[in-house]
Amino acid sequence: MEIMECIKTRRSVREFTDKAIPRETLEEIIGAAAFAPSWKNSRTPRWTIITDKALLTEIADKAMLGFEHNSGIVRGCTCLIVQSAVRGRAGYERDGSFTTDKGDSWEMYDGGIAAQTLCLAAHNFGIGSVIMGIIDDKKLEEMLNIPETERVLAAIAMGYYENTPQTPPKYEVKDIARFM
Repeated sequence: MEIMECIKTRRSVREFTDKAIPRETLEEIIGAAAFAPSWKNSRTPRWTIITDKALLTEIADKAMLGFEHNSGIVRGCTCLIVQSAVRGRAGYERDGSFTTDKGDSWEMYDGGIAAQTLCLAAHNFGIGSVIMGIIDDKKLEEMLNIPETERVLAAIAMGYYENTPQTPPKYEVKDIARFM
């Protein structure tokens, strides 16, 4: 798939078929996400891949902050990828000080770049995805044994889809950009 087509046709998908994503495909998708740029090449994003249906159900029941919409998405997906990041690296100097006035926000910036790279790679394989932020970070860290050196950033539900969601309205360049 050409890059512009991939960018313009990727959608947030919330309904999936029961077809499992092969491990080899998941490894290729994660491998592609490793090419996402990061602060001073800090490479902080980490991925926990869940395909076990019982664990997906437990996560849906216990780690979605009671937000039933996300619980339903997790119950219906064949793969949930919990994204975490190594703490205290992106945006920091070796002495622990911040390089910019953004503080620890750079972890989220790098995480967003990596998450979108992952979703575009998945789309290239015909796999839909949706990035969810209404999640119980602490509960996921506990349930999935995420190391204390990492913090959960997002959960990405994935699976094959039969129907492509409609394209939502998009801004025109003139509405979002300033040329000087």
